Amino acid sequence: MLQRRVVVVVYSGAQALDIVGPIEVFDTVSRQLRESAGGYRIEFVSADAPLVRTCSGMVIEAEPLEAGEGPIDTLLVPGGWGLKDALGDRELVSWIGRAAARSRRVASVCGGAFLLAEAGLLKGRRATTHWAFCEVMAQQYPDVTVDCEPIFVWDGRFVTSAGVSTGIDMALALVEADHGAAFALKMARFLVLYFKRNGGQAQFSTILEAQLADRAPIRAAQEWILDNLDQPLPVPEIAERAHMSVRNFARVFRREVGTPPGQYIEQMRIARARNLLEATDLPVNQIARRCGFPAPETFFRSFGRAFELSPNEYRHRFQSIAPSGLIVRPDHADRSPV
Repeated sequence: MLQRRVVVVVYSGAQALDIVGPIEVFDTVSRQLRESAGGYRIEFVSADAPLVRTCSGMVIEAEPLEAGEGPIDTLLVPGGWGLKDALGDRELVSWIGRAAARSRRVASVCGGAFLLAEAGLLKGRRATTHWAFCEVMAQQYPDVTVDCEPIFVWDGRFVTSAGVSTGIDMALALVEADHGAAFALKMARFLVLYFKRNGGQAQFSTILEAQLADRAPIRAAQEWILDNLDQPLPVPEIAERAHMSVRNFARVFRREVGTPPGQYIEQMRIARARNLLEATDLPVNQIARRCGFPAPETFFRSFGRAFELSPNEYRHRFQSIAPSGLIVRPDHADRSPV
């Protein structure tokens, strides 16, 4: 099998980790498989070639855009603080649109989804981006269904990932699609990465400690829990879904995940609540209901045990949006990537 051609679009002010994270995954695969066994050949192209400085100062050597002609397996588009200028570069946006037409699949990291949308590639599709800019993207591109929950969204041959480090999760998913789950898990372990993150707003990285189990029934149970945190979730019902006795399910779950099922469910409820406190101005009682706590008092006790803060105290310290619901930018408006 020939190597799969990965073309990475870089531009001045791109986010280094948006680029480096995914390509390190692809490069590791290539080194494990050897050059002739279906690895990845990585190329960098840019309108700013030959030397492109990322927003953190790292310099990437790239070829001109025309070097990216011909069939492409995976076109990768990053985000970054230079995104605003990149969106105004009509040559770059046009090239991305043309390159996508000859790519087997197109992937973006973080704000790179804006470039795909600007090129008209996401019209009528679901997509995600960094949680801080989902609202802006939905406003600027109303023909795109922006989903801020997942860490990446796969719609047809287009894959968009959320904030920064989620490009690594996306790259592992692409490797899984190419080489199977067992091999992708092997690569994740080699890179000391979590194979899969799941659950609403997992892009906030508050559920990182909840590694998905290796065994399919337990992994499916975890995924079902994360998709239904607003429900009661009695352990016997989850065990039945896994086609296991309650006793065996609890034993295997603890061995695979590291915590008993009931404790895991509470941890995930708290993680979801933490995300909602940070990122929304929803009333605390409503957050408690959304996270499956039977009463606000139960939520307050559980949250207090986890953080030694009340939910309102936590929100006051860490909330990322203004009370009006408008996203607070990390810096002054003129530095916003969009």
